[in-house]
Amino acid sequence: MNLKDILAISGMSGLYRFVSQGRNGVIIEELVDKKRMNASASARVSALDDIAIYTDDKELPLKEVLKRIYQKENANAAIDPKSTNDQLKKYFEGIVPDYDREKVYVSDIKKVITWYNLLLSQNMIDLEEDPKDEKNTEEVKEEGK
Repeated sequence: MNLKDILAISGMSGLYRFVSQGRNGVIIEELVDKKRMNASASARVSALDDIAIYTDDKELPLKEVLKRIYQKENANAAIDPKSTNDQLKKYFEGIVPDYDREKVYVSDIKKVITWYNLLLSQNMIDLEEDPKDEKNTEEVKEEGK
């Protein structure tokens, strides 16, 4: 699952795919309806690959959280992101038991679940390792010897 080209943009709902660099920002494409547009250079754009969830002792990459949801749900949709706050917290606790309850808000949980359901609907979630990730893992193993 390659999340480096999938973008979340502050103030805009949904997820976008990076298309190319433009003069005044980046050209993006909506994942659902494939409509292209320009995101200005002043927009807060985050690649999903750069997002992590705070836990009690470290940060867990979003990719790992999405994999855990995928495995828990047997490749089906997750809980409705419009569920009650208590239901969302309990569900997320089942996915990331040690998430930092002071730093991870219900709005963050809703985003993760919404993103998961959107990526799943677009067949963009798989459990295969990216070749780049495998190479990095091998390099770390070699350095440790």
